Order: sequence, then C-alpha cells, then structure tokens
Amino acid sequence: MQSLKIQLHNLCCSYLTESICNAEAAIADAREAVQNETKSSAGDKYETAREMMQQDIDLNNARLLQLRRQIDVLDRIVIDTASDIIIPGSIVITSLGNYFIAISAGKLPVDGQTYYAISIDSPLGTQLKGKKAGDEFIINGKKGTIMGVL
Repeated sequence: MQSLKIQLHNLCCSYLTESICNAEAAIADAREAVQNETKSSAGDKYETAREMMQQDIDLNNARLLQLRRQIDVLDRIVIDTASDIIIPGSIVITSLGNYFIAISAGKLPVDGQTYYAISIDSPLGTQLKGKKAGDEFIINGKKGTIMGVL
C-alpha cells in the first residue's frame, strides 16, 4: 500500500515537472517569436501578432503559477500516514473507479490498475472528503460506494 502511494505521488510529481517544462518552453518560444517579429508595412498586423504572442506568454505565466501552487499542495501531502477517512494523500477505491487524492493530474496507470489523481477541492474530491469505506456519494448523477480507503 505504501509503495502504491509513493508511485502515485511520484507520477504526480512527474506530471507537474513535465507541465512546467512545457509551459516554460512555450513562454521561451513566444518571447523568441516577439523578438524575431519584424515590423512590416502593415502596422496593425504587426501589433496584432505581438499582442497575441504577449497573451500567450501571459497565459503560460499564469499556468506556471498554478503549477507551482500544485507543487506546494503535493509537497504538503504526507504519504506515510494511514487514515480511515478520506484526506489528501488517500487512495480511494470506489465502485466508480480508483482515486488518489492529491492534485488534478488525470489518469495514472500503476501495475495494470488505473487511478485518477484528483484534488480534494475538485467536485468529486469535495464529495469524498471526510468519508470512509461503506459511505456513498453521487457524482454526475451516478451513485458510487466507497469500498476502501488506503
């Protein structure tokens, strides 16, 4: 069980690292494009292109900020703590799927099983928070049962 939590935590870390690299590369590409953009006789076209590139830079900077906040959330999760109730760091086995309560990182395959990394603040995370094995929840009109909390 502990090994599974470590694997899921590491996959979330890898997801964040890759996402940060992608955002930083997009910023670098946009900045390079701004520098390489030459002013043409069509001034409006030049200004529009520069503005679009700046918007791309701003969007990726906002994404970087969000990703760094997710790193902070992930760093605060204590994965060697066992709890009967669902808290950040819990692995939750339900009738609708398996979840790792950490950050929103999507589908994580481990040893032939699929786990979904979700934030405690997501709609499903909010529904699951504080519940224990045997409790029920409803998400997107589907009723689920918590079969286990690891």
